[in-house]
Amino acid sequence: MMFAAVDNPSNAVEWALAEMMNLPEIMQKATEELDIVVGKDRLVQESDIPQLNYLKSCIREAFRIHPYHALNVPHVAMADTTIAGYTIPKDSHILLSRLGLGRNPKIWTEPLEFQPERHLNTANVLLTDPGLRFISFSSGRRGCPGISLGTSMTMMLFARMLQGFTWTKLPGVKSISLQERNAGLALAEPLVLQATPRLAAHLYIYDPAKKS
Repeated sequence: MMFAAVDNPSNAVEWALAEMMNLPEIMQKATEELDIVVGKDRLVQESDIPQLNYLKSCIREAFRIHPYHALNVPHVAMADTTIAGYTIPKDSHILLSRLGLGRNPKIWTEPLEFQPERHLNTANVLLTDPGLRFISFSSGRRGCPGISLGTSMTMMLFARMLQGFTWTKLPGVKSISLQERNAGLALAEPLVLQATPRLAAHLYIYDPAKKS
């Protein structure tokens, strides 16, 4: 549980930042949403998350294209059933392909393109997809019990990184490589960027009394 609470959110945030560094218009929209909803006089809080639909769409898109694991945790069919014309015998072990779902061209137009706007079709964007068009924290009765915690951790990490800093590429770097690691689905090379503070200096000083 502790391991999953670290790797899945951090992987999604790193991929979202990597994609957005090559798409400055998306980065601008995300920071503008933060400035409108939260402003620059305080740090973003967990209570702000429901209003940050564009940021949630960016993370949702990162989960869709860049899942941390290629396959979902195995499940077992409790009875004979038929899905989409396929017979699934009882006791069959079922593995869902996170890559196959999230990058399915029959479901997603331009599936390899990072397009957060494709998720802005609801008043409250969620990081999960009950229809299993992609898998983030799994779904159903056997889904991840930490969906709420995972959503909060992912969004707070992402929102504070975007609100607190202006991110730029290193000198001489024209674009960020989006190559995946051979042994996994993380970035082949760690994301290295320059960060410039964009808020008042006192907001970066930790004050235990404020718990922020």
